[in-house]
Amino acid sequence: MTGRHDRGSHAATRAPELRRRVAVEAARLMTEGGLRDYRQAKLKAAERLGIFDELSLPKNSEIEEALREHQRLFRGDDQTRTLRRLREVAREAMRFFSDHEPRLVGAVLEGTADAHSAVCLHLYSDQPNNVIAHLREHGIPYEEQTRRLRVDRASARDFPVLLFSADDAAIDITLLPYDLLRQAPLDRISEKPMQRASLGALEILLESR
Repeated sequence: MTGRHDRGSHAATRAPELRRRVAVEAARLMTEGGLRDYRQAKLKAAERLGIFDELSLPKNSEIEEALREHQRLFRGDDQTRTLRRLREVAREAMRFFSDHEPRLVGAVLEGTADAHSAVCLHLYSDQPNNVIAHLREHGIPYEEQTRRLRVDRASARDFPVLLFSADDAAIDITLLPYDLLRQAPLDRISEKPMQRASLGALEILLESR
């Protein structure tokens, strides 16, 4: 007869395998289906696989690792070209917003960007309307939203977001006050300060690839 301890041990042994399966499927959905939200992707992946145990849901870091692996295996040169094109778009956008200390963040910087990815920038200004005026002066249509970011482990704040398109790429700008320039908001995956790149750092990255 199988005891409760044996059943528990079996479940514990299967959990990493199930998390891996969900992570791989979530990565596929993000790459091929255009899903951007890690939680949405892993819940949809788990549903497709018939896995409903919370312990079998992967961490965001596990999905990110599976995403990189999927891109290496199935995208190859296409992903490399797409990433470079988006980084070049980011460079032009950062030059356009050079007065506002632009920083590149997200998948385009980290190297996991695909054809569905937006170029995500943080701009720093104590007068957000100046950024909006800059877009209007150049006749660039945009959409306004808000985004909640964790500024530290104890607090989160809402910040203005501007969305528009340039060179067939989506541009996603978060407007932050100057006092946050020294300390990046926390990454939603690692809960550490976000990886950021200045225009100079991005240009070095483009030259090295």
